[in-house]
Amino acid sequence: MSDTVTPATSSPPTPPTRAEDRTPVLPPPAGRPTRARAWATRAPLLPALVFMIAVTQLPFVATLVISLFEWNALYPDDRGFTGLDNYDTVLGDSDLRSSVTTTALLTATVVIVSLVLGLCLALLLDRRFRGRAVVRTMTIAPFLIVPIAAALLWKHVLFNSEYGLLNGLLGRFGDLFGFTAPQPDWISDMPLLAVEIALIWQWTPFMMLILLAGLQSRPVELAEAARIDGAGDWQIFRHLTLPHLRRYLELGALLGSIYIVQHFDAVYTMTAGGLGTANLPYVIHQEFTLAQDYGVASAAGVLVVIGSLILAMFALRVVSSLFREEGSRA
Repeated sequence: MSDTVTPATSSPPTPPTRAEDRTPVLPPPAGRPTRARAWATRAPLLPALVFMIAVTQLPFVATLVISLFEWNALYPDDRGFTGLDNYDTVLGDSDLRSSVTTTALLTATVVIVSLVLGLCLALLLDRRFRGRAVVRTMTIAPFLIVPIAAALLWKHVLFNSEYGLLNGLLGRFGDLFGFTAPQPDWISDMPLLAVEIALIWQWTPFMMLILLAGLQSRPVELAEAARIDGAGDWQIFRHLTLPHLRRYLELGALLGSIYIVQHFDAVYTMTAGGLGTANLPYVIHQEFTLAQDYGVASAAGVLVVIGSLILAMFALRVVSSLFREEGSRA
């Protein structure tokens, strides 16, 4: 009996696989949005973006273009391209230079005094007492008043030399102690100070809110440990509270400066730019409405915007650093 050997069936050779064929095809990450999904999330913001560009950027571009032209409405036939001559006029005009000095003095005084008063109010309102919520609401009320209404309030109700509240209180005080109290004309005798007082009254609550938020975000454990070690209130304020509030003080100063540099209402309402109170926004208003020199006024406006953008850039850096610090604490 012989063994039958079955021949082995030979399979065709397998072709070698390429390296790219061996690479597994991975699905796209689950967290990465597709392009259609990205556009779907951004589409609701497009109307707001278009509105912002139409309202803010296009007028600024138009102002920038007009500032390069000699454009006076009183002489419509003399319109022409002048390059940077309008900027040279703005920087060389004595009245405009004086308005820049007035703007800087007004801004520095209002911001510094508002910060100091706001810090004092924030330290008082950070303590617990009965009726604290009502006092906080009443304290921020001046900041909620329309600026031109606040200026009218100070001009007619408080500073008026004939029926104003301040002169009335002075007269009453003199009657009580048997002497004739002075009755100053506040706006005529001290015009810039009168404008500064009105703005300080309105901006102190804003500074107080920022600094109060900073006080309530400070670590309580450090102050308690310092008090246990024998530190007094002044030492805690100087070495713990004030360094913690440094960023908030910078933020309040920058935001206040951005607004006061562009402030127009109080100057226009209380003094009409007279008696050395004309700041740069008021001079720009005069160039537009009285002289009707659109080119020079536009150049001055562009310089104000550039200065405001520089201040805003520093403000945004301070805000971002505050967010980073709060995020690191969390």
